[in-house]
Amino acid sequence: MGNGRHELLVDASIEDVWQFVSNLDSWAPLVPGYIEHEIINDKVSDWKFKIDIGLMKKKIYARVNITEWTKPSKVTFSLKGLNEKFTGSGSFEAERSSEFHTIVKGILDISTYSPMEKIITPILNKTVPDVTTELTINVARELEKRYSCRR
Repeated sequence: MGNGRHELLVDASIEDVWQFVSNLDSWAPLVPGYIEHEIINDKVSDWKFKIDIGLMKKKIYARVNITEWTKPSKVTFSLKGLNEKFTGSGSFEAERSSEFHTIVKGILDISTYSPMEKIITPILNKTVPDVTTELTINVARELEKRYSCRR
């Protein structure tokens, strides 16, 4: 199973962080390899993205289910591959550091149930932490771009 966790201090209030992460359209395009996403309803969406697997690039289609909205601190989700055999879960968590600063944590866990599990698992072990870090950094940069100058 690939596990990723990354935490950053962001120059934005926890309310601004919540406003941003509670809207999938805000941060979906920040996922590394993002192609597109479609909102099915307030809890379900389908995502398409491209990942590098060694020498190849692979298009991945996933169904994302929001399992918890806890204002203002947490969005939790599960995901399932639509064209590949994988499942996973993750979250964005926010903790107030001060009035205008928030600790943002991205968490992602993905595992495969493919017949090629022995080959794919080492790739997930390398890729998932990198994707989690890149996504969390992308979200932090976008938050600061949108909200840090509002004071």
